[in-house]
Order: sequence, then C-alpha cells, then structure tokens
Amino acid sequence: MSSLNLDDFSDLIERPDGGVRRDAEARRERQIVPPGSLGRLDDLGEWLAAAQSAVPVRPIERPRVVLFAGDHGIAELDVSARPAGSAGELVREVLEGGRPVSVLARRLGVPVRVVDMALDTDPETLPEDVVRHRVRRGSGRIDVEDALTLEEAEAAFRAGMAVADEEADSGTDLVVLGDVSVGGTTAAGVLIAALCGTDASVVTGRGGLAIDDLTWMRKCAAIRDALRRARPVLGDQLQLLATVGGADLAAITGFLLQAAVRKLPVVLDGVVVAACALVGQRIAFRAPDWWLAAHDSGEPGQAKALDRMALEPLLDHGVRVGEGAGGLLALPLVQAAAALAAELPEKPEPAVEEEPEKEE
Repeated sequence: MSSLNLDDFSDLIERPDGGVRRDAEARRERQIVPPGSLGRLDDLGEWLAAAQSAVPVRPIERPRVVLFAGDHGIAELDVSARPAGSAGELVREVLEGGRPVSVLARRLGVPVRVVDMALDTDPETLPEDVVRHRVRRGSGRIDVEDALTLEEAEAAFRAGMAVADEEADSGTDLVVLGDVSVGGTTAAGVLIAALCGTDASVVTGRGGLAIDDLTWMRKCAAIRDALRRARPVLGDQLQLLATVGGADLAAITGFLLQAAVRKLPVVLDGVVVAACALVGQRIAFRAPDWWLAAHDSGEPGQAKALDRMALEPLLDHGVRVGEGAGGLLALPLVQAAAALAAELPEKPEPAVEEEPEKEE
C-alpha cells in the first residue's frame, strides 16, 4: 500500500493567476503593435505573466533542460531501432556534448541535467549526481510483467518531485523536460492508449530513428499486449505507472506535478513526456495550465495526448530525436515572447486639448 496520496495534488495545484493575465492583456492592448499581430507570441507572453504573477513579464534568464533516463525491458522484443539496454550510451553522449540536445544547449547557453532512474548500466560508469536517484536497473517487460513494484514506482515518483523542488529552489525559471530512453516510446504508447481509450495501432509511432514496418508491427503488438494489463488498473495512476510505465516515466510524472505545485513552467518535449503529462492531468486537472507543448514530433501518440490536454504545439519541424532537442528549439520563441511583452513601448496617451476660456 502506497503512502503517497495523489489526491493532494488537486488541492495543492492552483491555476496561473487569472487577474494578472487580464492585466497583461490590458498592457498588450496599450502597446504600439496592435494586439494579435504577433500571433502566438501574444498568448505566450500573457501566459508567462500569469505563471510568474508579474506584469510586465520577467525575462526567462535561468532555463534548464532536465532529462530523465531509463531502459525498458520491452525493448528486448526489438521494438526500437536501438538495442535493448543501450540508453546509458546515449546518456554518456549527452554528457560528453555529442547529442543534438547538447549542441543546442551549448548554443543557447542552457545547462543540461540528466537524472538516471533505471538505466541498464553500472552506476560507476556515470557521475554521482546523475545516478543518485536511480530506483533500479532497467524496468520490467510490460507485456508480461510489471515495469516496477508499487514501492519502486512511489520512489521514482518522489524522486521526480524532489528534482522539481531542487530546480525551483535553485532559481530555475523554466524547465525543458525530456527523456533519454530505449523502449520508452512503447511504454508511452501504452499509457496514452489506456488513458484515451483507443487501440494500439492509433498510438504506435516510428520512434526517434524511424523504425521499419516489421519493427512497427512488433511494437504495435507489444503495446496491445501491455494494454490488456493496463486497463484493469486505470483507476490508480501510481499502479498504472508501476504496471506499464517505468521508473523514468514515474519520475517525469512526479516532476510535472510538483513543478505545477511550485509554479514552475515546463516545456514538454516528445511523446514520452506527453504520456506522463496525460497521467498527471488525470491526477490533477489544473496541472496542464503550467505546461507548454514544444513541438509536434510526428508521433501519433503525442498528438493524441496533447489534444486530450488541449495543448497546442509551438513548432512543427518533424523533430523525432527526443532528449529535449525539440523543447530547446521552442525555447527562443518563449524567450522572445517574454521580451516583446516586457519591452515593447506603450502608445503615447492622446494629448488633451484645453478648452479656450469663454469671454464674459
């Protein structure tokens, strides 16, 4: 029996300040560029003002990429273009600066934090600050067994909450949230299909490396089989994450909800994070008000999840690589919206002509 009461999040999470948003809208109407002429940037600026409870909005000065990492046992079925258990190699490449997220982060001056939750690799091969939250080595094969025990799911969920608190306490003002996983998109597809009440084929995508037709069919079958195991536990979100999620997915869900509690805006990257956000919405319906969808990755499951949460992606570049890369591409757009909302001058007040004095 878990000691974690997920119902508390519904009471703890408030919506961004509606009064401040109205003040931001009024300020926008007074600026020299007509309202609506900046498109989504107007909405973004007003959303940021409400999230920050500040008019004019403050610039995004301390963004950070946070990536939760893990290997998934379902990858043993050859549902991914990468070999099972190889997520640790991706993590090392991120840390060494050789992945797309590393290049973009360097260019944008954004620090990257990687959190190992269930990599199938020796912890001694990675830095201590990466592995200190690890729950287990790899997650279970969800078509035939649970990904985690309930105790492991709770530990991973709480680790995600702890990381959100650490980021909020350190002054991070916006998080680009992603994953580094092998088999993670399969687990994400199961969660989305279960929560949206749809079939496996509707949510099964090609993954970051565009798998071939035979691999896609294996992935679809794996999601179908895991979906049968997911449906009986749909009423208990922590049990759902334990049954068909994984330690990295449980941690991402905990991070998302605690970030909303701490009023820390989050940019969502990719289908894995979208699936966790969908679980988070089931737990606390106001939580998505604190999240932005960075981009449309082309994964059908991501589109399904974002539509269910009424989140419209900022970009559509077909970036499927994951690891927060698409989220980082959206970051300059968010920063531009903040700058325009804060720095565009207001229209001068019309001069009031004095009436001539009447002669007696």
